[in-house]
Amino acid sequence: MSKTLFLGQVLKAAVLLGAAAALAGCSSHTLGRDPLMGGLEAPVISPVSKQNYELRTVPPPKERVTVAVYDFPDLTGQFREAANFQTSSRAVTQGGSTILIKALQDASERRWFTVLDRAALDNLLKERQIVTEMRRIYRGEEVINASALPPLAHAGIILEGGIIGYDTNAMTGGAGARYLGIGGDTKWTQDVVTVTLRAVSTATSEVLASVTVHKMLASQSLQGGIFQYASLDSIIEAEAGVTQNEPKQIAVQQAIEKAVLALIVEGAELDIWQFGDREAGERLVEAYRQEKYGVNITAQAYAPVPPVTRNATDVVETRPLPVAMARRPAPPAAAPAQPTQPSPANTQSAPEAPPRPATPPPASEGEVIGSIPPVAVGLTSG
Repeated sequence: MSKTLFLGQVLKAAVLLGAAAALAGCSSHTLGRDPLMGGLEAPVISPVSKQNYELRTVPPPKERVTVAVYDFPDLTGQFREAANFQTSSRAVTQGGSTILIKALQDASERRWFTVLDRAALDNLLKERQIVTEMRRIYRGEEVINASALPPLAHAGIILEGGIIGYDTNAMTGGAGARYLGIGGDTKWTQDVVTVTLRAVSTATSEVLASVTVHKMLASQSLQGGIFQYASLDSIIEAEAGVTQNEPKQIAVQQAIEKAVLALIVEGAELDIWQFGDREAGERLVEAYRQEKYGVNITAQAYAPVPPVTRNATDVVETRPLPVAMARRPAPPAAAPAQPTQPSPANTQSAPEAPPRPATPPPASEGEVIGSIPPVAVGLTSG
């Protein structure tokens, strides 16, 4: 077989493989395209990932737990990478509290937590103030009826934490080969995002439980090409490649979901809350210990010290007073006490002598005590 024929067959095979890959890619992407949008990708509901499925299938609790979420900030302080210019975009998502609230609701399909959103508390209070003012102006209500504006619910536990780390190029690598101008290579990098989540008692501010989760972000590129002389003045050159980057927002979401699952297990282990099915809860706790400690598990890990705050999940509900009691006027203020009139016997008694003044200290050297004689300050005749 001549060299030209061999190269022709290689080129033909490469073209056929490229066309097949392109058709396969087009067919897979066509399933999600909307013809009414000119072939653009149609929006889809986020599918349930493996981590989200584990969170949704966690055993339900004995009693639902009320928690409040204020913020879950980005504490990394890092900006998005740029090759030739400075960018003001953050490296990770700024919507941590939104992702955390969604993860808490997904726990056992909304059976674990009653979530109170405090991330936009200022907006909530303003809206309640508007309701109060409108009813006062147009209905003359000085005390708002609780059926129109009930008291805000409050939680016994506040969930705090944040995205505390984002390390780029934690690990890089690649491989490649080329023979007679035909070859390919692959490159990959790994980043690490770290989140922490803790449960804090509203009554005592004690940290009841705390967990930390790391998530790897993988990026991979695959590239191949051919560079050959078909003849003395003819060159065959072709290249193809594909790069896949794991979205950072997806990685942060999965890390937060894992942190919520870990917090549920550690809270049950510390008797902060309980599983409804005791046996299923014990199996989950044991699997969590094996994942956390591996072969380095200690005897103390089987008997952790519980928090000092007991019954941290208990919440005393605020019940409004009846309208009649709320409008009851305050009792009048007591009249000031009148001074006691002195008796006639006391009026005839002599007044008390004033206190004697304190004796002045003795004169210092060169100090004159008393008035200066008038002669000393008079004018001399002239």
